[in-house]
Amino acid sequence: MSVALSAYRSLMRSARIAFQGDAPILAAAQGQIRSEFRQKASLDPTDDSIPAAIQRAEEVAKVLRENVVQGKKVEEGQDRYSTSQPGGMHASRRSIMGTSWLT
Repeated sequence: MSVALSAYRSLMRSARIAFQGDAPILAAAQGQIRSEFRQKASLDPTDDSIPAAIQRAEEVAKVLRENVVQGKKVEEGQDRYSTSQPGGMHASRRSIMGTSWLT
């Protein structure tokens, strides 16, 4: 499997995990990923910009897996947050800057 295809799949998987349950945002993220990869698809395989683009895709996938926090209003005055930890495992409770973030 090519390095570009691997980066594409990783990025799509990370978006699916990060935006699980938020269909409009997931669709927008997947559309953006497809668009970016299609723009680079016609490049010559020896083009010097390809390794940088693949590295960027891998970095974005890592950010999506490790740093995205989704919020959901449960009731007035109560919000629920979910976050993912490395490897895509959802944390049941995570303390960020003294605030308890619940899944």
